[in-house]
Amino acid sequence: MDLEARIQRLETRLAALEQASRAPSEPPEGDLWALEHLRQAARPGGEVVFAGYAELASGSWGWQWGLPVGELLSAPWAEVAETLAALGHPLRLEILRAVLNGQSNTQDLQHLAEIGTTGQLYHHLKELQGAGWLKVGKRGTYAVPPERIIPLLVILSAAGGETLAMRKGKKGGSDEMLDGHGNPAAGAGPGSGPAHP
Repeated sequence: MDLEARIQRLETRLAALEQASRAPSEPPEGDLWALEHLRQAARPGGEVVFAGYAELASGSWGWQWGLPVGELLSAPWAEVAETLAALGHPLRLEILRAVLNGQSNTQDLQHLAEIGTTGQLYHHLKELQGAGWLKVGKRGTYAVPPERIIPLLVILSAAGGETLAMRKGKKGGSDEMLDGHGNPAAGAGPGSGPAHP
């Protein structure tokens, strides 16, 4: 085979590979498509994975992270108490929500109805910065660090996503659980406890 034919053959194969990479993937099927995929791909002993994609005032963000269940259960949980405690104040949650919605400077944030004095605002901003939930950019603008956006939304979803969605009159995502045998748990839904096989 001459050089020109070999090059043409390689170009044809490359074009086919590029076309395949641009082809749309099959849409996920079923309510538990992410869980089913994780069950097949998880490390031995199980794995906790959170991921998300969000289009916000600051841009489009995607993030994924995972940890084997054994490592998570053996880690010292007290080390994350300060990070979680920073989220335990209603005004701090309102500040984070406002920042994610594009209100990024102190003038914008001072107009939040719940904020009292400027001193109180700066106190809450300092607490959020210290815990890593906010960073200060140029000209005193605030932003949730990109690596914290999806984790923050996951924490809020886990803490009360269904309740938050219901207040808007909308049904949230799937909250189905699996029983101890990996089967859909009967009666699982908002407010239900763990299913027992």
